[in-house]
Amino acid sequence: MTTAETVLLIATLLLALLVIGNIGFSKLAERRNPPIGKFLECDGVVLHYIDRGDPAAPCVLLLHGNGSMIQDFIIGGLVDLLARSNRVVCFDRPGFGYSQRPRLRVWSAAAQAALLVKGLEQLGIRDPVVLGHSWGALVAIALGMRKDYPIRGLVLASGYYFPTFRLDVWLMSGPAIPVLGDLVSYTVAPIISWAMLPGALRKIFAPRSVPSTFKNEFPASLVLRPTQLRAAAQESALLIPTATQFQAHYSTMGPRVKIFHGAEDQVIEQKQARDLHQALPRSDLHLIPNAGHMVTHAEPAAIAEAINSMTKY
Repeated sequence: MTTAETVLLIATLLLALLVIGNIGFSKLAERRNPPIGKFLECDGVVLHYIDRGDPAAPCVLLLHGNGSMIQDFIIGGLVDLLARSNRVVCFDRPGFGYSQRPRLRVWSAAAQAALLVKGLEQLGIRDPVVLGHSWGALVAIALGMRKDYPIRGLVLASGYYFPTFRLDVWLMSGPAIPVLGDLVSYTVAPIISWAMLPGALRKIFAPRSVPSTFKNEFPASLVLRPTQLRAAAQESALLIPTATQFQAHYSTMGPRVKIFHGAEDQVIEQKQARDLHQALPRSDLHLIPNAGHMVTHAEPAAIAEAINSMTKY
């Protein structure tokens, strides 16, 4: 066997060990963090969701950001605050948590909104107030643009609404590349993501520290599964094109909109929120001082109050 053949064999064995190890890690993560909600199937996709509060009360739909899942809103306190006077429904968006993300579809914000409408109709929900955080804000906007499903209002938190140059977005999109992305997702991506996770958490919560409850309760091991890393990369790749597509339609949106953004957000600049406020004829802007990207954790009571003012309208 030549030297080149030996190196190739060793590299292949190492890759195979990484794939097997990451699959095993995913199974262990799921065993330690089982589903916390219910499941429904719509349009051939299984969605994981929670349904809290009074079923007869006005409904609030919560949509998490890229890489996250239902637990984000539970740990931050929003679910409990809102469930006091509302029906609260929160989905793991496709590819995150325990919701499926079939590979033969492009899971744009509009495609996710269309799927969620079918899920909401199965649950008998009409005219909800929709909160979208970060990438979830784009899905919330896509819901607000639909003419076939009425919503009572939108609350957008830490969203990205207008295209800008984002080198970080392109760097994070690698696992979305067909074939090569799968290889990356099942080999080195979980290891790299595990090493970067503490710094990433500090950045999204800055200037505040990462809450101890989040450190202890958020199932970070689920985030590091290859399937979820691939979903997160796909959404990174779609971020700028989606904002580019949506920006021409903001002025025609009908629902009332309340915009929340951390004044010291290190992930998405507050200018995004200010520009959206200027573009939306029926919007209120709330810039939260001493808060970063995780504004839903920084001011859950203020956000819940804004939502309640819409559900009672």
